[in-house]
Amino acid sequence: MKHILIIGNSGGIGAALEQEYLRNGWRCTGLSRQHQGLDLTRPETIVQALAGVDKPFDTVIIATGGLTIGSTGPEKTIRAVTAQGMADQMQINAIGPALILSQIGRLLPRDSVARLAVLSARVGSIGDNRLGGWISYRAAKAALNQIVHTSAIELARSHPLLACFSLHPGTVETPLTKPFVANHSARPAGEAAAILHSVIEARAPSDTGGFFDQNGLQVPW
Repeated sequence: MKHILIIGNSGGIGAALEQEYLRNGWRCTGLSRQHQGLDLTRPETIVQALAGVDKPFDTVIIATGGLTIGSTGPEKTIRAVTAQGMADQMQINAIGPALILSQIGRLLPRDSVARLAVLSARVGSIGDNRLGGWISYRAAKAALNQIVHTSAIELARSHPLLACFSLHPGTVETPLTKPFVANHSARPAGEAAAILHSVIEARAPSDTGGFFDQNGLQVPW
């Protein structure tokens, strides 16, 4: 039986992915702030939560993230940027995942094909940005993509059969996206998870370091 670790399995997408993998016969282990106290703003809790798991996993998904943090949502203009708001976005969407990635190598097999998917966002693409706005969130996701790409290069040296990549999940109906989907087509979380499962498990070692969308297509950096 294949085994997956989902970090952030209490969130909308993480929970839906857990159910999808279970439906496909996988054994699932989850870590979250709600259940294990993994708090991306407190680095010591990341180490503590990951110390509680020690088996190699066929797939690891980092499904953490935040769009509105506290009472601060995405900015509509550069004039709305604040130092604290940007720092909070970086902590949740870039620094936190980087700290997880720093601990993840020992949980991946070195001699068999494995996948490490990190949920990112298309708005983190510099090349695809034609609308502006959402400055801090975009910057944090762009930083995350660089962190994932760099981690993939390093992990390939010790885990040559690993596919480590950023993944844009599309617009999914979750509490995180609810205030922002009025003008966009959003998929129910369960439907999105079924599609993402296929995209994730189709990735090969040759895809490592890439950035893919919910259709398995590459997203420009």
